[in-house]
Amino acid sequence: MNQALSDLLDLLDLEQIEENIFRGQSRSAVVPRVFGGQVAAQALVAAGRTVPADRHAHSLHAYFLRPGDPGAPIVYTVERIRDGRSFTTRRAVAVQHGRPIFTLSASFQVDEEGLEHQAPMPPAPDPATLPTSADRFRDYGHLAPAVVEKFLEAREAIDLRYVEEPPFGKYGEPREPHSQVWFRTNGKLDDDPPPDSVWGDPQLHIVLAAYISDMTLLDSVLLAHGRGGWAVGDVVGASLDHAMWFHRPFRADEWLLYDQESPSAHGGRGLGQARIYTQDGSLAISVIQEGVVRVPR
Repeated sequence: MNQALSDLLDLLDLEQIEENIFRGQSRSAVVPRVFGGQVAAQALVAAGRTVPADRHAHSLHAYFLRPGDPGAPIVYTVERIRDGRSFTTRRAVAVQHGRPIFTLSASFQVDEEGLEHQAPMPPAPDPATLPTSADRFRDYGHLAPAVVEKFLEAREAIDLRYVEEPPFGKYGEPREPHSQVWFRTNGKLDDDPPPDSVWGDPQLHIVLAAYISDMTLLDSVLLAHGRGGWAVGDVVGASLDHAMWFHRPFRADEWLLYDQESPSAHGGRGLGQARIYTQDGSLAISVIQEGVVRVPR
């Protein structure tokens, strides 16, 4: 495991300061605000720590309300909405400087047997044949060195490999609003971790998937219009809401295919939807996100 992954796990760990109240640290992202995936993952950690260990998150629905301040800690308050025989519901609110910046509702379920079917995995190349982010970014001489450095630093804990050129790698002409990336953590996760940290959280793989899911989901919106994104300054944007459904077990330290598309953009907003598959073809997660996508005036 590299140091960046260890630092990420420390970032996702939370300090409990009172019953149902937790505090997390922040750090800057590739834009001058807290990365949305960080807030979502930390809120899910907070919610999960009030739920019995035999129940795992099967869905979350979240709204990004205000930009997070990377220079200040975030306080998470958890409301215990319902504790049923099979399902548990929690609501978490992230607060900075006395104002909510993010809300999350999550539902947890005990393991059950049931009906079984899934959409088939789409074709995709073997991730081992694709360039790493660091290798791919070496070809992007049109991006400022500071931009490249921020991208690579933000993704140092994650091995993320684009199947095709990302929006900021090739732009100017519209492309199909569809993109694929393979991802996994940059190192294996401990199967026998200490129980008193995020390492021992039974939700850890789900939390990491929530963190990573906010990195590329709106790329397909940009592709449809030949835009490169914030890295080249031809759009400005931010996440508005985010929803995930966790269908089947998976590991975040093993390859996952993120198959993403955009069915619509209108009114300064763009919609991304995606399915995440394990390498053996199991549909693990469904994701939908809407974001602000505006052309600068």
